[in-house]
Amino acid sequence: MFKKLMTFLGKKAAEAQRAEMERNRGGFGGAEESTEPKPRPIHVTDQDFQEKVLESGKLAVVDFWAEWCGPCHVMAPNIDYLAEDYHERVVVAKLDVDANPATPQKYGIMGIPTLIFYFGGQEVDRHVGIMHFEQLTRKVDELLAQHAPQDEGS
Repeated sequence: MFKKLMTFLGKKAAEAQRAEMERNRGGFGGAEESTEPKPRPIHVTDQDFQEKVLESGKLAVVDFWAEWCGPCHVMAPNIDYLAEDYHERVVVAKLDVDANPATPQKYGIMGIPTLIFYFGGQEVDRHVGIMHFEQLTRKVDELLAQHAPQDEGS
C-alpha cells in the first residue's frame, strides 16, 4: 500500500512539475509546436549499459530510478527535458534498479533517484536525490566544458 501511495504521489507531483516547466519554457500557446517527436532518454539495462553508456564516446547522464519511487517521478521531467535540450552532445539514460540490479550494485547505488555522470567510461560525478533542472543543466555544462576536446593549436 505504501509503495502504491508513493508512486501515486510521485506521479502527481511530476505531472504538476511538468506542467509548470512547460509554462516556464513557453510550451503552452505562443510559438508553434514541432510535429517531430522530441528526443527522450534511452532506457538501458544491465546487458547494454556498457555499450550505450560507457562506450558512447559522449558525456552520459544516467538516472537510476524505480517505478515505486515518488522522488524519481518528480525528477523524471528534468531528465526528459535534459534529453530534449542536450540530445546532440549528451547521452541521457534511465536504468530501472528493480529490473536491473547488477549495475546499481556495481556502482554502489544506495538511494534513488541517483544521477551518475560518466565520461570516457568512468564516473566523473554523482548526485543523490532530486536535482532541479537549472542545477542539472549547470552541472552538465560544467562537465561538458571540463571534458571538451582540446584544440591542438592552443
